[in-house]
Amino acid sequence: MAAVGEAVHRIIVYGGKGALGTKCVEFFKSKGFWVACIDIAVNEDAHANVQVKMSDSFTEQAEQVTTDVGNLLGEDKVDMIVCVAGGWAGGSAKTKSLYKNCDLMWKQSVWTSTISSHLATKYLKEGGLLTLTGASAALAGTPGMIGYGMAKAAVHQLCQSLAGENSGLPPGSAAIAIVPVTLDTPMNRSSMPNADFSSWTPLEFVAETFYKWFRGGSGSERPSSGSLIQLITKGGKSELIPVQP
Repeated sequence: MAAVGEAVHRIIVYGGKGALGTKCVEFFKSKGFWVACIDIAVNEDAHANVQVKMSDSFTEQAEQVTTDVGNLLGEDKVDMIVCVAGGWAGGSAKTKSLYKNCDLMWKQSVWTSTISSHLATKYLKEGGLLTLTGASAALAGTPGMIGYGMAKAAVHQLCQSLAGENSGLPPGSAAIAIVPVTLDTPMNRSSMPNADFSSWTPLEFVAETFYKWFRGGSGSERPSSGSLIQLITKGGKSELIPVQP
């Protein structure tokens, strides 16, 4: 396997052992990228892994991941950081598990997105790409899934903040959030077996979109930094629809 410094292009996949993360690791390896996975579990297909230690302290976990990535990369930079970590939990404000669900959603979406953003300030190349994962549901109120909606709305806000002047990102780089409705994952199919799968976005389409944005640089193929891009799938056809301010 190629060492970090020997690779032509490099990508970090945060959440690289989940369904979408696994697809991204596989896809970018096929394109000749050196791929590093950050997750609580190891992805054997990645060239390198940073294993996240479970913790109830954000600062403790963030410092562990940041230190381990620094030890892995040294002085090398990466072309892309894609944060596809996340999860789902339902429940209204009255639900007994509200506090537990909110805590979990914060850890899975906000912690990971924040750490990815900081890593981008340290290790992303000039002109590089950072992607975060929001949710279409969080563009409005989510009374039946309070914790999930709050966490994903925070990711949207973070993405928009990173596009601002003095955000800390390298010159010419972009932060873009995908805003899916439902991704076509094995877990979603298992939990919703009677759903209309033709309205779910394939994981391959998401990975291909990330690659197009990378190849497009700052040109027309890549949305402007701070963009929230909805993934809309109907009848098996997927489209990218920017969220209007």
